[in-house]
Amino acid sequence: MKTSRPKSPSKAQPRSQRKAIKNSDKPKLWGGRFHGQTDALVELFTASIGFDCRLYEYDIEGSVAHCKSLQRAKVLSARESQTIIKGLHLIREDIRAGRHQWKIEDEDVHMSIERRLTQLIGPLGGKLHTGRSRNDQITLDLRLYLRDALQHLQQDLCRLQQSLLTLAERYQNVMMPGYTHLQRAQPVLFAHHALAYVEMVERDKGRLHDALARLNVMPLGSGALAGTNYPIDRHYTAAILKFPKITQNSLDAVSDRDYVIEVLSGCAILMMHLSRLSEELILWSSQEFQFVDLPDGFCTGSSMMPQKKNPDIPELIRGKTGRVYGHLFSLLTTVKGLPLSYNRDLQEDKEPLFDTIDTVTTSVKIYAELLAQLSVRPEPMNKAVSEGFLLATELADYLVQQGVPFRESHHVVGTLVRECLAKGKDLRGLTQQELFNASSSFDTKAFRVLTPEAAINQKNVVGGTATAQVISQLNVWKKLLRSESKASSHKRHTT
Repeated sequence: MKTSRPKSPSKAQPRSQRKAIKNSDKPKLWGGRFHGQTDALVELFTASIGFDCRLYEYDIEGSVAHCKSLQRAKVLSARESQTIIKGLHLIREDIRAGRHQWKIEDEDVHMSIERRLTQLIGPLGGKLHTGRSRNDQITLDLRLYLRDALQHLQQDLCRLQQSLLTLAERYQNVMMPGYTHLQRAQPVLFAHHALAYVEMVERDKGRLHDALARLNVMPLGSGALAGTNYPIDRHYTAAILKFPKITQNSLDAVSDRDYVIEVLSGCAILMMHLSRLSEELILWSSQEFQFVDLPDGFCTGSSMMPQKKNPDIPELIRGKTGRVYGHLFSLLTTVKGLPLSYNRDLQEDKEPLFDTIDTVTTSVKIYAELLAQLSVRPEPMNKAVSEGFLLATELADYLVQQGVPFRESHHVVGTLVRECLAKGKDLRGLTQQELFNASSSFDTKAFRVLTPEAAINQKNVVGGTATAQVISQLNVWKKLLRSESKASSHKRHTT
C-alpha cells in the first residue's frame, strides 16, 4: 500500500492530541537496566513528543520501508511483515483522524508509534525495531520531512516570483528613483526594481535546491552509531523511500545535522531578502514617499488614531527575520561542541527547524498574495524622478562622449549642481549660456539627455534599466516560470 503524505508540511497535531498525560508506571521500552521510574520532571524535560509528533507520516513511511527490508533480509516472515505494515497503516489513519493519544511517557514520535503498534498486534510489534536505532530513525524522518517541505517551499517561491513579475508588467512604464545610501541616484523603471527581487528569489531557490540534493541521502541502517548486524540491503530500503544515495559512514550519518543547518542558512538568507523588501514597502507606503498603496487586507489600524493604516505584514516579516537568524545560530551553537556520534543535544534541532519552515513558508505565501494586490502610484514616483538632480550623471557622460575625461566632466557637473542649489533650480532649468560657461564642450544637444526617459534608455546593456532590456528580462522570466510550473505540475501528477 502506498504511503500517503500530507499535501504540505503542517504544524504538530492539535492541542487536544498533545495534552500532557500523567506520568504512568509502565516500563520504558528501553528500561531493562534501570531500577524504578523516571522522575516526573525529567519526563517532561526530556520529552520531544510535543513537537516531533508532526513527523508521524515520515516515521511511519520509514518504518514500512524498514519492515520490508527486514522481510527481504529474512528477519521477518512475509506474514509478520504484512501484519506490522497493516498495523502501521491503522496507526496512521488514527493519527490523521485525531484518535491517537500522544503521551508524555512515550517520549517521542517513534516510541509512541511503536507502543501503539505493540498494543494492536502484540509482541510482534517489538520486532520492528530490529536493526535500527532512534538515532538513524530520526535523521531519516527529518530528511523525509525536509524533502517534502523544500519541494513545497520551492513552489511557493515560484508563486512569489510570478507575483513580482505580474507587478512589474502591470507598471512596466512607470519610472522611479533608484537609490544608493537611501539618496536619490538615477532614474530606473519600477519594473527593473521589481525584477531585482525576482533575481534574489531565484538565488534562494538555487540554495534550497542545492540543500535538497545534499539531504536526499538515506541514513537508515546506520544503527545507533556502528551499523547493523543484520543483512539489510540498504540500497533496497533507499529505493523504497526514493533516495538516490545512501550514507557511507554510520558515525557521520547519525550525528550529521549539516543538512538542517544548510536549510536554516538558506532560509535565513531568504528571510533577509523578504526583510529588505519589507523595509522598502514600509518606506514607500509612508506619507513621506507615497510610492505604493498596500492592500487593506494586509494592514491594520490604530486603536487610538482613526486615520492610521499600518504596514503590519511587512513589519512582522521584517521582525520574524531575526527569529529565523536566531534559529540558525542556535543550532550552529548546539552542534559546534558535540563529539561523535549521537548526543541528546541534537534533540534541539527540531523546534528551530520546524519554526523556521513554518515562518518562512507563511511569509513567502503571504507576500505572494500581498504583491498580487499591491497598487503602485506612478505620480509620486515620477515627481521624485524629476527632482534631486538624478540626471547629473547623464550630463557628465555627455561630456565624456565629447572627449572630456570623466574626472573633469564629474567636476564640471558637480559645480553646476552646486550653482543650481544656490539658485533654487534643477539641471533642466539651466540656460544654454550657463552650460557653455561651465564647459565649452557642451552644445545644444546636451539638453536631449536631460530627461528621465533618455537616461533610462541610455542604459541599454544586459542587466540595465532600459525599456528594451526590461522587456527582454520580463519575457525570459515568463518563459522560465512557465517551464518550472509545468515541470512541477508533471512531478505532482507522477508521484
